[in-house]
Amino acid sequence: MTDSPNPVAWFEIPVTNMARAKAFYEHVLGTSLEPMQMGPADMAMFPSAQGPAGCLIRTDGYTPSHDGTLVYFAATDINGTLARAQGRGGKTLVPKMGIGDFGFIAHFEDSEGNRVALHSQS
Repeated sequence: MTDSPNPVAWFEIPVTNMARAKAFYEHVLGTSLEPMQMGPADMAMFPSAQGPAGCLIRTDGYTPSHDGTLVYFAATDINGTLARAQGRGGKTLVPKMGIGDFGFIAHFEDSEGNRVALHSQS
């Protein structure tokens, strides 16, 4: 492990319909994703202060799923974010719940069928 303050270097969220998924995440998270083609992979990059932090990806070998690794996005308003997800066809899987001193979390299904999560201190 490195001495980085955040041990996560990159994430990829599988999608089957890039245009739909990109529009979903841009609306739900209130951000713009940058499209990119890398070989056969169709991607849309999530921004961060240090450059892209991860991406949506459509390519062979990637299948949206509720199983496997779970990505938590930082949210200032979990309930508002869940409402925006539902407004775009997402589903709340775990409503906002407290996790003690660590704040609050929630899980939702995205437009592609992935389980994704939110985290907030309030």
